[in-house]
Amino acid sequence: MKFTTAGESHGRCLLGILEGIPAGLPLSESDINPDLKRRMGGYGRGGRMKIESDAAEILTGIFRGKTIGAPISVMIENKDWQLKKDLPVINYPRPGHADLAGLLKYDETDIRAISERASARETAARVAVGAIAKRFLAEFGIDILGVVTEIGGIAASPKLLSIKDLREVSEASPLGMANGEKENEIIELIDRCKEEGDSLGGAFTVIAEGVPCGLGSHSQWDERLDAELARAIISIQAMKAVEIGEGMANARRKGSEAHDQIGYHKEGFFRHSNHAGGTEGGISNGEPIVVTAYMKPISSIHKPMASIDMKTKEEGKSHYQRSDVTAVTPARVVGEAMVALVLATFFLKKFGGDSMTEVKRNYQSYLEHVKTR
Repeated sequence: MKFTTAGESHGRCLLGILEGIPAGLPLSESDINPDLKRRMGGYGRGGRMKIESDAAEILTGIFRGKTIGAPISVMIENKDWQLKKDLPVINYPRPGHADLAGLLKYDETDIRAISERASARETAARVAVGAIAKRFLAEFGIDILGVVTEIGGIAASPKLLSIKDLREVSEASPLGMANGEKENEIIELIDRCKEEGDSLGGAFTVIAEGVPCGLGSHSQWDERLDAELARAIISIQAMKAVEIGEGMANARRKGSEAHDQIGYHKEGFFRHSNHAGGTEGGISNGEPIVVTAYMKPISSIHKPMASIDMKTKEEGKSHYQRSDVTAVTPARVVGEAMVALVLATFFLKKFGGDSMTEVKRNYQSYLEHVKTR
């Protein structure tokens, strides 16, 4: 399975094309739009989200409410679109953004030629195709949720373990957090940063429950599940680090403390802990997949930062474009989408078929075999 996106921040629309979903999966815009709405929310968002009301339109790949095995294309209109010739030229690149590196690489003169596509607005298309992947995985009992664990250096790790409990708490939180004890403190920090013209980063964790043992492989570097999860997360705009399970804590532990001991009951093998985050040797081990992403602060800030005029080479201040104070809360939804796309890809590689009936038959046969081991 593979996907591509197209479109710019102030272009007419965003497009997502997803290939590889088998025929026979019930699918409609109502499976996509809730995640698009979640991506728009979160305390600390900027003025753009007051303009947009993201909604998906499925253009291809569906017949009578079900997938047909053909590429699925989804469109999301930009209400805030303008013809690019009417947008003012930007000469001062923003530190932390793709502006300067992109101008030099593509031999451009107007920063908008880079920033329009580099913008995190592109993630709306990722969320759309990721929602389709989530819909596919749900047919096999796989559930995915992202929760915010830190903003501006204030950490509030979730205490609840199941997605069911985490979802109830985090979706009621304006920050998408599953632990409310630091919520007011973080909101006050966001308000101060807004007054100061600054921005904040943070972290979120994506959990996937119901993932069977056996996705991925130890055989080659590019077939390892955890490697692809890390690549997918780090590809999201502003992400600068990724952790599988308790990767950083495990690096400081003894082996006897870090590794997940093995048990067995009538339902099969299990682990007494999940420090590894659901993968061993590049293969899913049947425990929940746990991936944490670390996001830098938004690059476009109102507080002036040193930059250089691309035409005159004179010192000046970086361009400010309307932006969020923090976007960790919506970023968790993008993280869910990317994890879903990776898991669906590996799932189809393991249990593939041209129709949902065939995939389900292959999957059930595998589960029955595993029970005999």
